[in-house]
Amino acid sequence: MGTGRFTDADWDRYTTTHIRGRSTSTVFSSRSLHPALNPHGVGMRESRDSADNPNSHAIIVDVDVTGSMGFLADVMVRQGCHTLATEIYARKPVSDPHIMFMANGDVECDRAPLQVTQFEADIRIAEQLRQIWLEGGGGGNNHESYLLPWYFAAMHTSIDCFEKRGKKGYLFTAGDEEPQMVLRAAEIEQVLGTRPQADLTAEALLAVVSRYYHVYHLMVEEGSHFRSYGDRVASKWTRLMGQRAIRLSDHTKMAEVIVSTIQVNEGADRDDVVASWNGDTSVAVRAALKSLTRRQEFGLGGLVRFLRG
Repeated sequence: MGTGRFTDADWDRYTTTHIRGRSTSTVFSSRSLHPALNPHGVGMRESRDSADNPNSHAIIVDVDVTGSMGFLADVMVRQGCHTLATEIYARKPVSDPHIMFMANGDVECDRAPLQVTQFEADIRIAEQLRQIWLEGGGGGNNHESYLLPWYFAAMHTSIDCFEKRGKKGYLFTAGDEEPQMVLRAAEIEQVLGTRPQADLTAEALLAVVSRYYHVYHLMVEEGSHFRSYGDRVASKWTRLMGQRAIRLSDHTKMAEVIVSTIQVNEGADRDDVVASWNGDTSVAVRAALKSLTRRQEFGLGGLVRFLRG
């Protein structure tokens, strides 16, 4: 997947017809898991080079859709899709972006704890994002299932940027709660239909997915859970991911923070990146990137070979 190119004209036509002036519940009209986004039984989601995108680069953005976190998907479909695609085209931190959206819930209690689009390069990015079900679930366990996107990316995506050119894709998760520290084999089977031989710790799974993707988590400070337990949330994510646990002070600037993070990871000067934005965007980007200075890799290559053969 991933033919075509994202254009302003297509975006204007699409948003005029489907998004502008409409409520969140109207924009996101799914009232159950859309069959096209169901990860159960999926073999591989593919990001492949094409004539339109000869040097494709896979980018995955996962948003928490539990509780009040539906505003993350809403801001991405109203403005974030456009910003993400066009700013990557303009700034060129990577070439030919292929974008996949995911939505995570809570595997312990939600009916749709993971939803996945295809990798797309044109207006189909927004079309598939609108199919996400804002389930609004979650439980009282102080974490959400951010490990499910990690597992799916590691085990159920095939990306030409890595397989042909040795360049990792990018994977961003976003939410206001703590990480789930163990993803159980039974939970993976429930959601995906295949069962690994053992449960996976967050540390081990991070090592696996980091073989193929640069992995970041955006801690949404405006979320109700973070407002109440922010120090605990930040501490757990930072212990797990180090500087790749990023504080997002303004969710409306999520796309800009993602683009900026990619720029810095690809070698751009952090201060120059911050200065390239104006006003509130510059403030949000500066706060997010203040600890991001270099690439950071995660080990456990043997586990990668064990899981993927």
